[in-house]
Amino acid sequence: MDVSQLLKAMTPEVFERISTAVETGKWPDGTVLTANQRDSAMQAVMLYQSRHNSNAQHMTVAAGGEIKFKSKAELKRDFSTQGTLGESPEIARFEHDDI
Repeated sequence: MDVSQLLKAMTPEVFERISTAVETGKWPDGTVLTANQRDSAMQAVMLYQSRHNSNAQHMTVAAGGEIKFKSKAELKRDFSTQGTLGESPEIARFEHDDI
């Protein structure tokens, strides 16, 4: 299968499943990826991101194929704007005995 066929066949849902498999090392049914499957899946994820990722996360492949590394300041800004309805995002805090 060539690159253009692969990209046409890969829907956002398929991308998410493959991406999760690469991250966890397992397919959705729990089967462990072989080294060859992991390498191929990782290449497919990077290829998909290089064509469709217009809002690159920290250390991802951005649209156009460039690897995007966000600075600490960019990450702080991104996290500070993720609250709902203008609220700042909350972090769950626990006392030692609560856990």
